[in-house]
Amino acid sequence: MEEKVRIFDTTLRDGEQSPGATMNVEEKIQIALQLEKLGVDAIEAGFPIASEGDFEAVVRIAERIRDSQVVALARCEKEDIDRALEALRPARRKCLHLFLSTSDIHLRYQLQMERGEILRKATEMVIYAKKHIEEVEFSPMDASRTDPAFLMEVLQAAIQAGATVVNIPDTVGYATPDEFEDLIRRIRHEVPDISKVILSVHCHDDLGLAVANSLAAVRAGARQVECTVNGIGERAGNASLEEVVMALRTRRDHFKVDTRIRTELLYPTSRMVSRITGLPVQPNKAVVGANAFSHESGIHQDGVLKKKITYEIMTPDSVGRSQSSIVLGKHSGRHALRQRLRQLGYELTEEDLRRVFERFKALGDRKKEIFDEDLEAIVEDEILRVSEKYKLLYLNVNSGSVTVPTATVKLEINGKEHMDAGFGNGPVDATFATIRKITKARVKLKRFSINAITGGSDAQGEVTVRLEANGHEVIGQGTHPDIIMASAKAYVNALNRLEYRKRYPIQVKGEM
Repeated sequence: MEEKVRIFDTTLRDGEQSPGATMNVEEKIQIALQLEKLGVDAIEAGFPIASEGDFEAVVRIAERIRDSQVVALARCEKEDIDRALEALRPARRKCLHLFLSTSDIHLRYQLQMERGEILRKATEMVIYAKKHIEEVEFSPMDASRTDPAFLMEVLQAAIQAGATVVNIPDTVGYATPDEFEDLIRRIRHEVPDISKVILSVHCHDDLGLAVANSLAAVRAGARQVECTVNGIGERAGNASLEEVVMALRTRRDHFKVDTRIRTELLYPTSRMVSRITGLPVQPNKAVVGANAFSHESGIHQDGVLKKKITYEIMTPDSVGRSQSSIVLGKHSGRHALRQRLRQLGYELTEEDLRRVFERFKALGDRKKEIFDEDLEAIVEDEILRVSEKYKLLYLNVNSGSVTVPTATVKLEINGKEHMDAGFGNGPVDATFATIRKITKARVKLKRFSINAITGGSDAQGEVTVRLEANGHEVIGQGTHPDIIMASAKAYVNALNRLEYRKRYPIQVKGEM
């Protein structure tokens, strides 16, 4: 029987640490449900001590997930452990993930602790956690820069204390594949009780080697890979789930292992995460990028037309990239809409479906055809934006070559209507200036981008903005056939995300 590698997804924890990628609870639940459909073995749902929002997200996800293991992160502190255990209580299958720095660099400059203290603390906290939960994962942070002899000692102590998984993080993406493979082999040979636990790896992409290092670790005997959808995460990101999975699947002849992932759901999952986080997937991204199965060269085109295997080592449909898409219109019914939304990964209540259906019908009056991207935009607008302080009620813009651009905006703020007008260098600038005037928001626009969701002159426009305020960056998105309206919605969405961050401030960050 072919050996399986566990896929541990940390999109909702490490992935959310991408600048501006804060997700609300409803968005996290939708992603978690999709990850379970995808077949991931473990979902790291959050870092409960970090904020009330993280705690609530872990609880809500633990209540909904049935097949995948739900994981919560905690430092080696009793307060962290207790908070994580409380959040995990509803989970059918649960795991507590403990981490503690072990490299001399971290010990000297960050923790001001001696090796003996680290060894003692790791042991004590694993023992404490084990009294309350069966599955405990331990991560020696910055393992790839830790003295190997001390790393072996810490790992053996954690296993003896009761850890069921030991994870080797390349926290700053420092290792090279040959070094990391050698380290994993050394751990397997020198840690006496390593065969009693699952050996996991968590690689960062600072040098663009996260996937390569993860695959090298699998060759050396690691049987769990921690990764994120689209490779999002702290700094340059994490190992990309879709790349790791398809490398193992496509090159089973080389790696001799596979995963339980339903690869045909990789592309829909990638799109969902991209839309919710506002982090676009680069066109040349492996597996899920827009150009991943495109052929420009005449030689390549000739080969693919004769036999696809000449220039395609995997098929588009194997990752959910089939070209067919259901075309819905204003005459389509609720049942067809629900079925397509399910295929896209969205599980909606009857009330949510009613709201989406109303928007769907309204859009159908303006467009002849409604595509998958349109539906994703509607769900993002109607369902995933919760607890909004600001709501856009009205927008009117006057602009032209001989007219000073003017915007009149009506907003609802905490249930009360506010209206004002303002000027700008253009219609979008005037709109943003008026919104700032009404909300009294002190924010800085860091990025503004426009994209047509589908083809044709009646396509919906998608606007993404990145705002900064008080050291926090958030991404806002808006969609509408009118690009100025889409811009206003994106700006208001970003302001609401800033309010969400104020309500649930990040107290500490969990790094691996």
